[in-house]
Amino acid sequence: MSNRILSKIATRVRRLLPVRVARRFARQQEGSAAIEFGLVALPFFALTFAILETALVFFAGQTLETAASEAGRLIMTGQAQSAGYSQAAYKQQICNYLAGGLFDCANGVYVNVNTYTSFSSVNNTAPVSNGQFNTGAMNYTPGGPGCIVSVSLFYQWPIYVTLLGDSLTNLNGGYRLLEATSVFRNEPYGPAGTC
Repeated sequence: MSNRILSKIATRVRRLLPVRVARRFARQQEGSAAIEFGLVALPFFALTFAILETALVFFAGQTLETAASEAGRLIMTGQAQSAGYSQAAYKQQICNYLAGGLFDCANGVYVNVNTYTSFSSVNNTAPVSNGQFNTGAMNYTPGGPGCIVSVSLFYQWPIYVTLLGDSLTNLNGGYRLLEATSVFRNEPYGPAGTC
């Protein structure tokens, strides 16, 4: 073959080479799954952790509700009053219901027990102002037979995942105040006292 023919062939091959490379590149899909996963990984994991955290908050709230109900029975039946429980001793009984490591009961659970003269006068407003929980507003007055009593348990649950600005927090510092309340009339376990 002459040099002239080889030159023409080489020129045409050079012209086709970028087209072939581009076509071959377009057909290659070996890394597409990794790239697609990289695009959806952050939203996927954020949504997964937000769902898990929301479920954990609701589970903790239900556990606190159960403890409030069980602890309320100690006062309703007069066991706490007959045993002479102080606020610390009563809280220890509550911590026994919350055993399992979900709560820091000794340092995080707050107990508020109040006595009322009627159900309509019961105040279940959480002691929160400007996003701060007022731990100094806790009382312990279990009342006597026939008294109306409100037992409230509070816990400041830390929230770690916020999704699209819609957060579970209702306190400053990234916490959610969990509250469980039980309101009842004490049983007539002894002579009527003052409420």
